[in-house]
Amino acid sequence: MRWKALTFKRILYIVMEALILGGFFYLFIAIVDELQENEIVRFDERVIDNMHAFISPRLTEFMNVITFFGSVKWLVIAVIIASVLLIIVKKISLAFFMMISSGVGALFNILLKLIFKRERPDIMPLIEAQGFSFPSGHSMGSFIFYGSLAYIIIHLARSRRWKAAWSLLLSCFIIAIGISRIYLGVHFPSDVIAGFAAGGVWLTIMILGFRYYESCKNL
Repeated sequence: MRWKALTFKRILYIVMEALILGGFFYLFIAIVDELQENEIVRFDERVIDNMHAFISPRLTEFMNVITFFGSVKWLVIAVIIASVLLIIVKKISLAFFMMISSGVGALFNILLKLIFKRERPDIMPLIEAQGFSFPSGHSMGSFIFYGSLAYIIIHLARSRRWKAAWSLLLSCFIIAIGISRIYLGVHFPSDVIAGFAAGGVWLTIMILGFRYYESCKNL
């Protein structure tokens, strides 16, 4: 009975992960399709116009702080710190999971930007940004790193309350970073959503790979 329960649990987990992976992949493809047909322009312009209504010096300062936590500079530092801490507590496999997910994810984002070559919005940008716009590197990188961090906490924490609290907090932080990129005028809303979707695809693949590695190690 126990073996059957474990088998059913594993199958259910794989099905859920496959559905999540398919959902993120479908969302990204749908945005790409709309982008190629220029049908997403109205959505982007409407969101940007609404966002501009809230511009203020204090909010701009706050958004600059938020967007920093999705920058390459910060994410590199954060990945190194998190990986070193995991190695210290002898969670080597999780340290490699963190490094590979964020490191290869960053290269994946660069590749996508080179494929689509979408120019950044030129509508009252509040800060300067270089490179192509689609998908948002801040959004994708944040989704992968903070999503990986949430998964590690869920993997290690014993309290369900801690798992839920940290997952909710990190999810809100990811969304806030995406909003900051739109507010600051350096990304279209569709760039941000596509960044989340691409990050979700890669993170889900990494989690599935990590789970497979763990199951093989325990055989």
